[in-house]
Amino acid sequence: MNAIEKRPSYFLIVLVFAQFAGTTLWLSGNAIAGQIEAELGVKLGGWLTSTVQLGFIIGTLLNAILAVPERVLSTRLFLICAVFGAISNLSMTFLPLNPFFVLSSRFLTGLFLAGIYPIGMKIAADWYGKDLGRAMGYLVGALVLGKSFPYLLKGISFEIPWKEFLFWISLVSLIGGLLLWSLSPDKALPLQRNQFSIKALTAIFRLPELRAAAFGYFGHMWELYTFWAFLPAIWKIYAHFHQEYVINIPLTTFVTIVVGFLGCWGGGILSLKFGSGKVALIQLLISGICCLILPFCVDFSLFAFSTLMGIWGITVVGDSPQFSTLVSRFALPERRGSIITLVTSIGFAITIVSIQLMDFVLGKFPENLTVFWLLSFGSLIGLWASGKRIYKQ
Repeated sequence: MNAIEKRPSYFLIVLVFAQFAGTTLWLSGNAIAGQIEAELGVKLGGWLTSTVQLGFIIGTLLNAILAVPERVLSTRLFLICAVFGAISNLSMTFLPLNPFFVLSSRFLTGLFLAGIYPIGMKIAADWYGKDLGRAMGYLVGALVLGKSFPYLLKGISFEIPWKEFLFWISLVSLIGGLLLWSLSPDKALPLQRNQFSIKALTAIFRLPELRAAAFGYFGHMWELYTFWAFLPAIWKIYAHFHQEYVINIPLTTFVTIVVGFLGCWGGGILSLKFGSGKVALIQLLISGICCLILPFCVDFSLFAFSTLMGIWGITVVGDSPQFSTLVSRFALPERRGSIITLVTSIGFAITIVSIQLMDFVLGKFPENLTVFWLLSFGSLIGLWASGKRIYKQ
């Protein structure tokens, strides 16, 4: 009996929900930033996002170096990280409220997210073959839904206390981990899982196709998380020049992020016909174009500006599952989990540089959308580094 026959009919539904539930932790701190900063009397700025990214980077590096995905059953690792991620997220509610503990809470949350997002992708890669691009589309789409969910809660209920808000977010994460662990099967661990090999991890630089897919992913990551982190700033700048409109910033942020699900889902479907390489590169190109024309659209009507932001929101993340599919496809099978984790780790390290640079430049030019041209470097580098190698994949 092959892997597909052993895969339960509900498998993808459970995996997608678990991925959604676990990743609700990611931007939960950003959604309550205003309340936290008001109580602290301190502006935390981009550090609320960067500390999560830093924790995630360290967690993924440790997982890759220690070959944790090859040593621990995937659903068990996912559950452990969902439990401790939820506790870390909630710790802000019972620890003394000061910048150190707030950022420590976000750091630890990111640390345990390292066992959720890339492990979810590994589980999909273990169970899907030719239709991996479609499965990855749903999976990264779940990531998009999870990251936008906190903004939805804030957008529809401004009065929810931040401690109660974090409780519900943490509970959702815990439920997702429990469902995946209890309902989904696991692939057997590799027989040589205890053998550490740094050479296996350097495959992302030695194998041409894998390197091209990885560097396309790195360019995409330069743009994606900074775009998400500073979406409220983009909408605030637009609202500043259009006071005739009443704009719900959390809700518009939610919509701009959540439409990315369409890019992930649609891209997954299109990849079955055109290939993951073409889908990834075209979406990367479109998102770069949106970035470049943004400053010229500040005078647009709300409908026209929202349309631009919607297209950007769709394509800025729609390439992600296809780049991840290519990385999974070209990775060494016996080290797939660690290679996926390491590529993800490097990608998120890039986001810290991008976020902090944008935070600095936006602080110098707070009402100038031209600063967002910085994000276009990701698209340019990604297209240059990966185009020829992966276009026909």
